[in-house]
Amino acid sequence: MIRSELVARIAAQNPHLFASEVEAVVDAILDRIAGALADGDRVEVRDFGTFCVRDREARTARNPRTGERVVVGAKAHVHFKPGKRMRARLNLERVDPEREADRTRRAS
Repeated sequence: MIRSELVARIAAQNPHLFASEVEAVVDAILDRIAGALADGDRVEVRDFGTFCVRDREARTARNPRTGERVVVGAKAHVHFKPGKRMRARLNLERVDPEREADRTRRAS
């Protein structure tokens, strides 16, 4: 799904909102997540997952065409770890809300 499809789906589910309003909200959320990651912060969306920035060290690679060694510099990349409910949804498992609430209460 691309950004425009996300905006269209949310607008279709919320007919009381204009598509331009939905687009502004989606852009604001994604811009804030990107800004937080650029600042080195970790972003957690409960039941969805966590985004964080990880560093990759410099390494030596090979050009696949020529076989020549190439130095690839160090860089940062975004890492996503899905939350428990997202993993369950992806694996078609069911998370019992009462059991999850009990677990949350015991952990706090």
